[in-house]
Amino acid sequence: MADNIMSNIRIFFEGAILAYRALFRWLRPSTYLASKVLAPLTMMIFFVFIGAYASGSNNASYYVIGNALIFTASSGIFGVTMSIGGERWTGTLPYLFGSPANRLVMFSGRSLVHILDGMLGVFIGLGWGVLLFGLDLAKTDPLALAFVILVTTFSTASLGMLMGCLSLITRNVMLVNNTVYFLLLLFSGANLVVETLPKWMQVISGGLPLTRGVTASRLIISGGKLQDVLPMMRVEFLIGLGLSLLGYVMFRVFETKAKQLGTLDIF
Repeated sequence: MADNIMSNIRIFFEGAILAYRALFRWLRPSTYLASKVLAPLTMMIFFVFIGAYASGSNNASYYVIGNALIFTASSGIFGVTMSIGGERWTGTLPYLFGSPANRLVMFSGRSLVHILDGMLGVFIGLGWGVLLFGLDLAKTDPLALAFVILVTTFSTASLGMLMGCLSLITRNVMLVNNTVYFLLLLFSGANLVVETLPKWMQVISGGLPLTRGVTASRLIISGGKLQDVLPMMRVEFLIGLGLSLLGYVMFRVFETKAKQLGTLDIF
């Protein structure tokens, strides 16, 4: 029993690291820095200036925080999708399905590095907000903010795991990923006040990952405490957990069907 647990822990961490290295080995340091530093900067400048122009310069921090949190979706959706779907694109999917490793451990480990990477992206975004837009973090509880970012990144990575399973059965999942990403920009409250949206959009917003994380981050940065956001974070975590379980079920269904139909290598 103990040996089995230790083996699964080893598979989880080694699989997470090796999968990231194997599928993203083409990334040079300059490319990584551009994607983590320059791309978030240009996106933040775009939305912050538009938002400040539309609602007043005093509201710049609203858009800074929202767009810093949206960076979790870049790693969570695109990165995790590639970690799962990349197995098919690189032709290693039959070896993955042929291994005796625990499927749940193997599946969930794909998101680990991207959760950490997504958190890094949020901190970089907030750093740009402090340097360029005067974001005030004086009242912020750093541990509470880190907790909110962790849970939010987990929920968006869970959505990425679901999208990754779709990449195993579709030819161009990036079209779906881009659509989902821009829907999060619209529905999550990163750039639009959720309460001002039509009722049907508010209903959709309430069921998406990221929405509560954005709200909670703004509350923490404005001086709120961890207990003030715990109810929201519980729901955010449950949404992420539900998406992860749905993605895992789809992963197992695809594995069974692919073995029955002999379509593992069909692109």
